[in-house]
Amino acid sequence: MKVAVIGLGSMGYGIAASALRGGHEVWGSDINPAQVDKFRSEGGASGTLDEAAGSLDAVVVVVLNAAQTDAVLFGDAGIVPSLKKGAVVMACATVPPAFARDMAARAAEYGVHYLDAPISGGAAKAASGALSVMASGTPEAFAAAKPVLDHVAQTVFALGDEAGAGSAMKAVNQMLAGVHIAVMAEAATFAMTQGIEPSQFVEVISQCAGTSWMLENRAPHIVDGDYSPRSSVNIWPKDLGIVLDIARASSFSAPITAAALQQFVAAAGMGLGGEDDAAVAKVYARNAGLKLPG
Repeated sequence: MKVAVIGLGSMGYGIAASALRGGHEVWGSDINPAQVDKFRSEGGASGTLDEAAGSLDAVVVVVLNAAQTDAVLFGDAGIVPSLKKGAVVMACATVPPAFARDMAARAAEYGVHYLDAPISGGAAKAASGALSVMASGTPEAFAAAKPVLDHVAQTVFALGDEAGAGSAMKAVNQMLAGVHIAVMAEAATFAMTQGIEPSQFVEVISQCAGTSWMLENRAPHIVDGDYSPRSSVNIWPKDLGIVLDIARASSFSAPITAAALQQFVAAAGMGLGGEDDAAVAKVYARNAGLKLPG
């Protein structure tokens, strides 16, 4: 297949590389020309996305939010009007379910399939083609996207034949993931006040009932003092904000999510927005007068 991946950040780059390894011809597109050049040097297709658009079978959109998704699909330089009928858009950003339904309806006007396909798993799983995809869309959208999904995802959850269900499930996942990261940071720094070193905290709690996938994945970053952004602090004010917007529209109170959001907002306010999201521990450390490793 001929595939374009729009957004070559840590997740998008891994998706593009996995699709390329799967034998597809893959164009990479990003606002950072260096990322595009790097991908081409590793086997990505040459030529511009505009030139390739009419021949593409699939477009994977791995941008930050709904506004960027709308812009790359239907903005002034949006790609959907240039796609051939029967092509499929896989939209991977965390967005409100109603937005996903609107995008699907607009794509259908051009004869283009739309798969609401939020992703989970992090940069490492994106690079190894082992993502989890929470997908919803018509059977035709699933069929059109399958050759790409086969190489970028380990697990595809088929959540319904209408866009929006995938984004709803992603919101639930992000609620849990954001809260787990924040409470991991709270627990790790609380442990320090009791004389427990972060390394000992990880060793013990990761084998006890209080663990979580996020604790096991992120707490080692605190132990190592390594806040290189695998997933940045800045993602969470956006994603948890979306979760709370959806909750508000459903007249649902989510006080724990709101509390976690404030910790990420505080971390961003400390200038930590570009650091790994485990850096939210620095908020707790500052408030408690603690010195983290590294």
